Amino acid sequence: SEIAGELEASGYTEDQVAAREGRRPRRLVGGACDTGTMIPEVARLANLIAESHRIMLVTGAGISTESGIPDYRGPAGVWQTQRPVEFHDFVESEDRRIEYWDQKLAAAPSIEAAAPGPVHRAAVALEAADKLEAVVTQNIDGLHSDAGTSRSILIEVHGTATEASCLACGERSPIRRHLDAFAETRVPPRCDACGGLLKPATISFGQQLDPLTMARASQAADRCDLVVALGSTLSVYPAAEIPLRAARRGVPYAIINLGRTDHDGLASVSLRIEADVGAAFGAAVEDALGS
Repeated sequence: SEIAGELEASGYTEDQVAAREGRRPRRLVGGACDTGTMIPEVARLANLIAESHRIMLVTGAGISTESGIPDYRGPAGVWQTQRPVEFHDFVESEDRRIEYWDQKLAAAPSIEAAAPGPVHRAAVALEAADKLEAVVTQNIDGLHSDAGTSRSILIEVHGTATEASCLACGERSPIRRHLDAFAETRVPPRCDACGGLLKPATISFGQQLDPLTMARASQAADRCDLVVALGSTLSVYPAAEIPLRAARRGVPYAIINLGRTDHDGLASVSLRIEADVGAAFGAAVEDALGS
């Protein structure tokens, strides 16, 4: 395109042009492009990964869109057509609980049909190479678990949509049977054990994050020797504070995302890659591990 030509003439790589036009960057086997070379930013990330032994990944919705799960805040995101049900409304209003369960019923098929994408698989490869300190994810789709990331290093700061949790006793159970019961009766489900309100085990607007989960994330940030944020706008706090906690210790901090993030331009960001997240990170990991 004319714009692409102007960008290339200004010194942008073909991958960077593709990213700005919403196209997939060139990315082939072993982290190389079809010219047999890797764009410099991805090569630099590969070197950082190769040199590191306690990597913390911070993942957002952008890593799951390739798996068919819509994001929340993008132009075609969930919140463009739905209003979020805040936690206090869920607790106090039967009508809002029905609205909430309707939203979860509508979202369930895309989550259940989704398969792990390139970033999920790359995280598993890093764990197998004994390089991973933690995967801190804002996603609720369970795809890191499906890919094989160990529960001991997986930190789901916003919970999981694969389970329901009782707000009274904390009992957890697989969510599918509760979705089926709600679809049939239109009655928001309650806990079999105590009769308390059941809610998908995710964090809603206005709901407190689990202190133990956040403590695990903070501990990982204090131990890691490299932090990489992937597919996140880094605009939701306190989750977005986690990579900054590591970076303030002088740990290298890399971001891969298509589109701006709230951390762009911060002095603590060592490397910013504007690219297809799965392609760029997958290429870097392949190159770093020599696979």
